[in-house]
Amino acid sequence: MSIIEVKNVTKQFGKFTALDGVDMQVNKGEVYGFIGPNGAGKSTTIRILLGIIKASKGSVQIFGKDAWQEAVSIHERIAYVPGDVNLWPNLTGGEVIDLFTKLRGKVDKGRREELMERFELDPTKKCRTYSKGNRQKVALVSAFASEADLYILDEPTSGLDPLMERVFQECVLEAKDAGKSVLLSSHILSEVERLCDRVGIIRQGKMIESGSMSELRHLTRTNLLVQTKQTMGDLGKIEGVHDLEEKEGAFSFQVDSEKLDGVIRYLSSFGIEKLESAPPNLEDLFMRHYEGDREPMREGEQDA
Repeated sequence: MSIIEVKNVTKQFGKFTALDGVDMQVNKGEVYGFIGPNGAGKSTTIRILLGIIKASKGSVQIFGKDAWQEAVSIHERIAYVPGDVNLWPNLTGGEVIDLFTKLRGKVDKGRREELMERFELDPTKKCRTYSKGNRQKVALVSAFASEADLYILDEPTSGLDPLMERVFQECVLEAKDAGKSVLLSSHILSEVERLCDRVGIIRQGKMIESGSMSELRHLTRTNLLVQTKQTMGDLGKIEGVHDLEEKEGAFSFQVDSEKLDGVIRYLSSFGIEKLESAPPNLEDLFMRHYEGDREPMREGEQDA
């Protein structure tokens, strides 16, 4: 069952095209990773999903409803966490959490207390005294304490330390186990790889790859470290071999997955003494798409 359905969405700001024919589908009980560099169009897509801005072309549906025309009823069933949370400075963290949860009509006080303890949040302090990380905690506790069917999370762990990132990941997996859906936009590729069932990569306003991790891995390269009994020929000239380096008599390199069999056969002719293999990961895939592009994403930056 599809929870989010984005079809051929284009968004123009004057002559600038921020989104160009974007397609996306998020299913019930699924964690969908939405990644791309700054300026790729991630936040624009999320604003359209939230009904904050209207798409120039295409259709956007959440729970089978039009995201622009029926935004109010959709918001009753979603929880949203941005990457930079602004709170009322004179309210305490606990008061803000109560306000957000009461807006949805259902308050699970036990869940609220549990989450504040897990995120190590002091709810008695005024929001003006909170660090960026603590403001994120207020938003995350508010989101996961609510009875939402869909969580839209836009760089939600910005400002959190590694321990709190782990707590966040546990909360996402708990939501998934409960049959909830999650759209996760993140610059932490290891986080996306661990949590997400499927991943979509956006570049310059266009979706360039989308699929499950197993479906996308055929596009990545396997990392190999090899040592042979005999001196090898010019391994760098073998089709599918990339980034060849020699390290203390051994060779490290990457191999296109579809060429792996032929490369192993070539290596075997020289008598393999040592062979270490690391499976391809999301970062390899991401970097292949952005080799030669502008500088990589930095934490805290926002895209168009």
